[in-house]
Amino acid sequence: MHVPLELLTAGRDLTEPKISPDGQTVAFVQRWRGAAAIMTVPVEGGAERALSTGPDPAPGRGTGGGCFDWHPDGTGVVYAANDGELWWQPVGGRPEPITELERECRAPSTDGSVVVFIVDEAEVWKVQLGSRALRRLDDGGDAFCFDPELAPDSSAAVWQGWSPPAMPWDAAHRVTCVLVDGTCERWRPEGAAVQQPRFISAGSTAVVHDASGWLNVYLDDKPVLAEAFEQAGPTWGMGQRSFALSPDEKQIALCRNERGFGRLIVVERSTGAVTNIGKGGHGQLSWHGNTVVALRTGAVTPTQIVTYDVSDLDVKPPRTVLAVGPADGWQQFELPEPEVIEVDGLFARRYAAGNGKLLAWVHGGPTDQWQADFRPRISYWWSRGWDVLVVDPRGTTGHGRQFQQALNGGWGRFDVDDTAALIAHGHAAGWATPATSVVMGGSSGGLTVLGVLADHPDLVAGGVASYPVSDLRALTRVTHRFEAHYCDTLVGEPAVVGWERYDELSPLHRAGRIDAPLLLFHGSDDPVVPISQSETVVEAIRSSGGQVEFVVYDGEGHGFRDPANIRDEYERTEAFLTALTR
Repeated sequence: MHVPLELLTAGRDLTEPKISPDGQTVAFVQRWRGAAAIMTVPVEGGAERALSTGPDPAPGRGTGGGCFDWHPDGTGVVYAANDGELWWQPVGGRPEPITELERECRAPSTDGSVVVFIVDEAEVWKVQLGSRALRRLDDGGDAFCFDPELAPDSSAAVWQGWSPPAMPWDAAHRVTCVLVDGTCERWRPEGAAVQQPRFISAGSTAVVHDASGWLNVYLDDKPVLAEAFEQAGPTWGMGQRSFALSPDEKQIALCRNERGFGRLIVVERSTGAVTNIGKGGHGQLSWHGNTVVALRTGAVTPTQIVTYDVSDLDVKPPRTVLAVGPADGWQQFELPEPEVIEVDGLFARRYAAGNGKLLAWVHGGPTDQWQADFRPRISYWWSRGWDVLVVDPRGTTGHGRQFQQALNGGWGRFDVDDTAALIAHGHAAGWATPATSVVMGGSSGGLTVLGVLADHPDLVAGGVASYPVSDLRALTRVTHRFEAHYCDTLVGEPAVVGWERYDELSPLHRAGRIDAPLLLFHGSDDPVVPISQSETVVEAIRSSGGQVEFVVYDGEGHGFRDPANIRDEYERTEAFLTALTR
């Protein structure tokens, strides 16, 4: 039974559930058909209502956030709007602007009298509610600042900071600012990166860092649960909340990544006892009273906002579903749970259809991972008879700091060879043959697609690449600010390794070898990987006699949003795959 395309393009995106200070209501952000709103729903379940009545909020994605914060008395929220400003939205009242900076304000945190927030991902500011008096808090010593939070007694603020050439997962630190005199103090363990700094109580903080080799949560600089599992994901945006303390601070809920499979656990701080709360990917945790709120997803579980009653951890905590993102109808498909594949220190997850066709899918980033969460794209191709092999080449997160940093210096080489090894394993296992195998990926994953086609042509019948990186040298000159120095670690600083190394690793300079059919998509307005990258590689392939179907979507960026373009993308891809493996 085929999953219809309409089911993929319907539904809404959910993010950032957060329980109200009185524990009666959960607010969350939804994005649907080009619009966004802050919604509320009773904590016990019931009718949803729109809270935001002013400019649309600027939501994060997935387990990211940084959009809003409740006022401590629960009378409203402070939120970041799509006009770049902060707004005060009272429950049932008229929204009012808090800032007029004409810049991008994000990640508000309020104690009821002041709000601390981020401006342009680079500065930390404080604004007084009421008078709107502004003051900058950071000392300018970091190029990037994320996720500020006020101390319970409002004496200090903490946030995450870092500067190039490091990316946040390389060497971010905690910044603590004493508000009375503006003194800023930086801290991080040697050889580690810090994220999600928060206050436990006055003068005490919680962080996530990977000094042990794994992203674990630390309270008072001691691990809550030292283990060889990641308890957070990479900092691609603001507002990740992968842990939450109980109100009495005696317990802590953690999101655990078990080789790409999620689990929510609660740890008793005094004994270290662990209670399994629920399977599936969890994030955006908040805790009030006996209620834990989370965003939950899984390979067969459409993304949802849930609560857990943790009043008695001796029994399985009851779960209540408050809201669901994807459209109704997914329950009629018997979607598969993926199986873990481990080959010579590499990892993948296989969604088995068993029809002798293999779609090897490479995630973007490359510092990222496609966990076993709800991914309609995978379900779509699986329902059409494809084994989908989600590969984790070196550089992927979720397997510890060493594995994530093992790609450094070899982007475009190590990931390509690792993906080829996993595809070859699939052939040896009898899942498919080279004539019935295709490699697919977008952005960094698209770079890997081009590399596999150029360097391992005997393994696949063709490839599908979306907005791929093809020229690493050019990428350093034109990509957006957040990733402007990404290549300094993934390839090496040009002054050290030389531009020749950039050319050696770039698929553009091996494109003449590509003779297998390639389907390539790109948006005309992509700010991350400019369309010129694809135009140049297409020209190089065609000039050598290769076959490329090149599709440009006008007005699209790094990823496609227009439903008509998404439909066209799927239809063209299906026709391409059918022709390849007929």
